[in-house]
Amino acid sequence: MHSFQEKLSRRWFRLGIVALFVLLLISCRDRSPQLSPLPPWGVVLAFGDSLTYGTGAAKGQSYPEQLKILLGRDVVNAGIPGEVTADGRKRLESLLEQYSPQLLILCHGGNDILRRKDLSLTSENLRAMIETAHAHGVEVVLLGVPGMGLTLSPPDFYQKIADEFRVPYQGEILGKILRDRRLKNDTFHPNAEGYRVLANAVFELLRKTGAV
Repeated sequence: MHSFQEKLSRRWFRLGIVALFVLLLISCRDRSPQLSPLPPWGVVLAFGDSLTYGTGAAKGQSYPEQLKILLGRDVVNAGIPGEVTADGRKRLESLLEQYSPQLLILCHGGNDILRRKDLSLTSENLRAMIETAHAHGVEVVLLGVPGMGLTLSPPDFYQKIADEFRVPYQGEILGKILRDRRLKNDTFHPNAEGYRVLANAVFELLRKTGAV
């Protein structure tokens, strides 16, 4: 009887160790990469296409302009409508040199998806942009752009890139906005309220990861 109780105790002990190990793995996996605190004089470079530029809303209502108010710091709107990642890759470095930002918010790839570009090249271009930013000592936040289809989920490569470079990632908010008619101007662009929701989501990610 005593031997049976000992075996049972050892079995429960082993199960407890396994459960603790699994919980630790989940905790480590779910923990977002952390950013350095943004100083009061810090500059944020919001880089991308029309989603960054603010197409669909009046001037001053893009997400970078609304994020600037939330952060109380300078946020540069470096969005160009219609741009593909190959062109963004070419112009990024000069902007990093011009503005010397502490943080890059990268939201790019939508036009590649719409024009049915080779998404392996899109992924390569995004990786190159992150590498360029890191080479300049600039931290990066990545925003996933919805793909085609009913779910409006970003292609898998966004998450893979975020994991590869250990950068904070927000992959849900744009799809959520574009599924809500109240938050969008057209099929592909938010309205002013949609950009407000996006700015709040980015601000919350920056808060969660220690930037503010």
